[in-house]
Amino acid sequence: MNMIDKTFKSLVKQVFPRLKKNSDDDSLEQFVIISDDDAPKIIRENLQNASNELERIVYSNKDRRIFKWHHYLAIYDRYFAPLKSYAASLKGEKDSIFAPNGQLRILELGVQNGGSLQMWRKYFGPDAIIFGIDIDQNCAAFESKGTNVRIGDQSNPEFLKSVTDEMGGIDIVIDDGSHIASHQLASFRYLFPEISNGGVYICEDLHTAYWDGWEGGFRRPGTFIETGKSIVDHMHEWYAGIDTELNGMDLKRSVLSVAFYDSLIAIEKGEKTRPYAIHVGESSF
Repeated sequence: MNMIDKTFKSLVKQVFPRLKKNSDDDSLEQFVIISDDDAPKIIRENLQNASNELERIVYSNKDRRIFKWHHYLAIYDRYFAPLKSYAASLKGEKDSIFAPNGQLRILELGVQNGGSLQMWRKYFGPDAIIFGIDIDQNCAAFESKGTNVRIGDQSNPEFLKSVTDEMGGIDIVIDDGSHIASHQLASFRYLFPEISNGGVYICEDLHTAYWDGWEGGFRRPGTFIETGKSIVDHMHEWYAGIDTELNGMDLKRSVLSVAFYDSLIAIEKGEKTRPYAIHVGESSF
């Protein structure tokens, strides 16, 4: 099957159920699938060469199945490792807006096999408040002590509010949910304002933004790739009139940075004031 084993093909169909049936093989080829014969060697080599804690957790995993793109792991660690360290310094600071009492609050959209929730628990430690949401009732079975699963629609603001209220706020959001463009936008519009200053919002698997089955297409309005570009525009709203689908979010005052990676966008949250330039020193003329 050209390096595409049946087990993995079945898994990808679970994750990407909207792939067109008549082009499954062509669509799956682009994922550079590893066969069962080669997988142990690749996993062993990746564990041996792990450059961060998440890679070590993933490639030594013997628990529930984790389905993540390899290059995401270094990106996650780049953003999350400093937040873990900062949260640890807040232990005992119960009134802190960010990670009160040193407890990071992490919300993942999309539970699927429950493996990533276990991954986050190992990575963030026993004190973190971790919630996952999914529309599939079966995912409720993946709830465990200290890790909560709530069943509902990621595009429903009332449901999202009930979850964030229960969490007592959020510091990190990872959108690995339906991958449908309108759902991603609805989640961002509600959840980003709820993130504490210093937190981060990550939306992943954005190759789907180019696929019809997920309301995608090259430069199609409404995809989260295009939404990411709109966020960049609103960061610069101090200097020009900006009119996009994100009007009213006042992102110029709350977005510190937007970073585009292969299939992933990371948005850092923080309080911003009006930028200014200043002259310092003696005039040269």
